[in-house]
Amino acid sequence: MNDTLLATLLAGLLAAVGGLLVPTLVARVPEPAPKDDASSDEPPKMLYADIAARPGSRWRSAAVAGVCGALLGAATGLDWPLLWLVPLVPVAVALSVVDWHTRLLPRIVVLPATLAAIAAVAAVGLATGEREALLRALLAMVVARSFFWILWFARSAGMGFGDVRLAAPVGLVLGWAGWGALAIGLWVGFIAFALPAAALALVRRDRAMLKKSFPFGPFMVLGALVGLVWGTALAGRIWS
Repeated sequence: MNDTLLATLLAGLLAAVGGLLVPTLVARVPEPAPKDDASSDEPPKMLYADIAARPGSRWRSAAVAGVCGALLGAATGLDWPLLWLVPLVPVAVALSVVDWHTRLLPRIVVLPATLAAIAAVAAVGLATGEREALLRALLAMVVARSFFWILWFARSAGMGFGDVRLAAPVGLVLGWAGWGALAIGLWVGFIAFALPAAALALVRRDRAMLKKSFPFGPFMVLGALVGLVWGTALAGRIWS
């Protein structure tokens, strides 16, 4: 068994096991403070306990996490980045599920995950002498978060601050992989977000759909996955 196959199987298995814990993580997130939505015509948002209790959520989360982990393992091989990528997979799945149903990215999940990822990246970078990759990852984290902060500041009605927080770990892990991975990852996230919304507006012939708020977190996570798995190769082809 070669290293790539071993990394694929190991990362997929560990991520799937973590995925089984996604409903437990979601259920333990403190419920958001109630807001007066009497004037809103949107349907009521699901609470975290309701999301965690959805039938089959545990196995669906495990399946998605397992596939994502396997892809990362195949792309990364038996290398240090798996130390932070594999644990982040089920966290990313949990955040995507929560954001999809509530349009919220709980700070109590995002911030500890970000700090843990920074600690792991810093420890590996210093211990292995990969100081250039470490510096690039930290700088990419600042760049990504600053970019999303500007977008949020310019149009806070269309983007939540949770997206700004999530941009930090996304930028960190993509930055370790390279600037090409960061560029592709962020670009794919926006394209994956914009195309379905535009298609829905076209099918319904309703331009107002383009002004509605949609969860961006799942698409940011998808973009990060694409950037980590194929970003460097795609960037090389585009810029060569």
